[in-house]
Amino acid sequence: MSNPYQKYKTQSVQSASREKILLMLYEGAIRFTKLAIKACEEKKIADRGQNIGRAYDIVMELNNTLDHKIGGEISKNLEQLYVFIMDLYTKANISGDPVHLKSSLKILENLYDGWVQAVEKLKKENEQSHK
Repeated sequence: MSNPYQKYKTQSVQSASREKILLMLYEGAIRFTKLAIKACEEKKIADRGQNIGRAYDIVMELNNTLDHKIGGEISKNLEQLYVFIMDLYTKANISGDPVHLKSSLKILENLYDGWVQAVEKLKKENEQSHK
C-alpha cells in the first residue's frame, strides 16, 4: 500500500471510534446511493449496478451489526428500515428507476442526521461527566 491517501484512509478507519465508524458507513451508503441515482439518470447500467451493490453491502453490514439485546425496540425498527432499504435497492437495480433510490436516500439521510445528533449529545454528556 504505497498510496499515501490509501494509508491515511486505512489509518483513519482503524483509529476511529465506534460512533465515527457508524457515521462513516452511513456516509458511504449515502454517497453510493447518490452515485447510483446519477447512473440511473444517465442510463449507465454497469455503474448503477456497482453503486447499488456497494450501498446494499453497507446497509447489510449496518443491519448485521445491530445488537437486539441492547437495542431492543430501536434495533428492531432499524432492522425493518434496513431491510426495506435493501428491498428498494433490489427494485431499483431490476427496474432502473431512480425513484426507489431516492426513497432509500431520504431514509438514509434522516437516519444519518439522527445519529449525528445522538453522537453530539453523547460527546457533550461525556465532556460534562469528566469536568
